[in-house]
Amino acid sequence: MNWKKSTSLLTASVLLLGLAAACTDKPAADGNAGSNGEAGGKEAPDVSTTGFPIVKDPITLNFFAGQAASAPPDWNSVEIWKEYAKMTNMNINWQLTPVDSLAEKRNLLLAGGDLPDAFHTARFSSVDLANYGGQGLLIPLNGLIDKYAPNFKKLMEKYPEIKKGLTMPDGNIYSLPTFYDPDFKSVVIGSELWINKKFLDALGMKEPTTTEEFYEYLKAVKTRDPNGNGKNDEIPYAASGFSGLLDQLKGAWGLGNRGNTHSRVDVDPATNQLRFIPADPRYKELLQYMNRLYKENLFIPEILTIKGTEVLAKGKEGLYGSFMYTNASTFGDHKDDYIGANAFTGPHGDRLFSRARSPLVDIGAFAITSKNKYPEATMRWADYFYGEEGSTMFFMGIKDKSYIVKPDGSVDYTDEYKSNPEFGKKYVSWGGGYYPAMLTAKTFKGGESSPENLEAAKKIEPYYPKEVWPPFTYTQDELSRFTSLNTDISTYVDEMTTKFITGDAPFTEWDNYIATLKKMGLDEYMKIYNAAYQRYKK
Repeated sequence: MNWKKSTSLLTASVLLLGLAAACTDKPAADGNAGSNGEAGGKEAPDVSTTGFPIVKDPITLNFFAGQAASAPPDWNSVEIWKEYAKMTNMNINWQLTPVDSLAEKRNLLLAGGDLPDAFHTARFSSVDLANYGGQGLLIPLNGLIDKYAPNFKKLMEKYPEIKKGLTMPDGNIYSLPTFYDPDFKSVVIGSELWINKKFLDALGMKEPTTTEEFYEYLKAVKTRDPNGNGKNDEIPYAASGFSGLLDQLKGAWGLGNRGNTHSRVDVDPATNQLRFIPADPRYKELLQYMNRLYKENLFIPEILTIKGTEVLAKGKEGLYGSFMYTNASTFGDHKDDYIGANAFTGPHGDRLFSRARSPLVDIGAFAITSKNKYPEATMRWADYFYGEEGSTMFFMGIKDKSYIVKPDGSVDYTDEYKSNPEFGKKYVSWGGGYYPAMLTAKTFKGGESSPENLEAAKKIEPYYPKEVWPPFTYTQDELSRFTSLNTDISTYVDEMTTKFITGDAPFTEWDNYIATLKKMGLDEYMKIYNAAYQRYKK
C-alpha cells in the first residue's frame, strides 16, 4: 500500500532526477564511492572490521528516518541509540519524519540534493532503489558488505533469496533490508484473521474451514445473538477496508500462489505464465463472494472509512465475530476470546494461504547516500543488527532495564515494559516496522511471539505457498513506463474492486472492466513485469 502511494510522486521524481543523471558520477559497482572508498573522497578514518569501537575518533552522522505513530517521537533520547553511540564512537543525529509524509519528504530531499548521510527505516521500494541508485544518489553497497558487514554477508550466504531480492539489474545492491527468520512464521505472516471462539461455542458451531462455513458463521453472528445480551449488536467482521480479507481469501480461489509481496501477480498453473490476478475469472468469483457478505451487512458498517486504531478501540467491547490484526492483545477483557483462523477451502477445492509474505519483508530499510564521508563505518554500524547480539539490543533494549535473561538463556521484556507501552519507547525505536535488522524468535518477544500467534501460524503453515517471491527489480529503461502504468492500473483496480463489492458497479460490467484494463496498457505492464521475473529467476 505504501508503495502504491509513493508511485505517483516517483513518476514526477523520475523526470526531475533524469536531468541530474547527466552530471552525476555513478559510484563504482564494488561499493567504493570515492577514491578512498568513501563517498566524500576524503581520507577515511580507521574502521575496525570487528569488535568495538568501530572508529577510534568520534564521528557524527545525520540519519533521515521514518517515524511511525507507535515509535518514539525523538530517537536521539532512546536508550539503545545512546548506548550504541558509546559502543561505536559514532553519534547519530536522528532526523525523523512521520510515515504519512515520509515518501514525499524523502523524495524531495533526493530531488533537491540536500542529502542525509543515510536513510534509516526509509521504506524504499525496488523502483526507488533502482532509480536513486542509478542516479548516483545512493551508493552501491556490494564491496562494503563484503568487507564491513560480516553478519549480513553470512545471512546472504545462508539465504540466497536475500541477494536475489536486493540486487538491482545493474548488478548493484543499494540497500539493507528488514529480514525475518523464515522459520518464525508468525512474524512473517504478521496480521492474522481471528475468529471469536466464545461466539463459536455459544452458536454450537465448529471452526470454519471453508469459505461457505465462514459465511454461515458470519451470518450466525449477525442474527443469533451469540453474546446473549438480547441485542443485535454483534459485528461479524471488522477491519479498516477490504484489502486484508481479500488477500486472505484469494487462496481459496487458487489465487496468490506466490505470496502477497506481489499481491496482484502470480503464476497461472494452467499455463505456467504470469497472471494478473484482478483480471482472472476467479477473482470475479471472489468479488461476488465479498459482495454477498457486504449486501448482507456482515462487515462493520464503517469498513470503508474507519481507521485501524478505531477498529482496535472498538474491539474492547467484545462485539467482533472476526477481525484482521496482529492479535487481540489490546481488547482488554476480551483479548482471550479469539483463535487464529485457518486457510479456507474454496468452491473449486483450492486451499492456500495467499497472504504469505517473503521473509525479505522490506528491501529498502537502509541506504547510504553519496554525501556520506564514512560509508565503511556506516556499514559496520548497520551490520551489527543482523547478528543475534545486535538484534537482541534492537528489539529488546537494555539488559536488566527493558529486558531480562531467563535461567534457560532466553530473553523477555520486564514487567514494566509489558504493562506500560510508553515505557518501551524509552529504550527501543522499532515500533511500526520497516527497520534495518534481522528478527528471530530468540531476539524478539513482541505480539507475534505470543502463544496464540504461534499456534495460528502452525495451523496455517501446511497451506503456505511452495514459493514466495520477494520484490522484483526494474531497469532504468523500464522504470518510468512501469511506474506510470502501475499507478494508473492500481488506482483503477482499487476503484473497481470496491465498486464491485459494494454493488456500485454490477457484475454485468466485468467485461467492460477487463477491456478498460487492456486499453490502459495491461499487456505492456505484464511484459515489463515478466522481464523483471525472468531476471529474478536467473
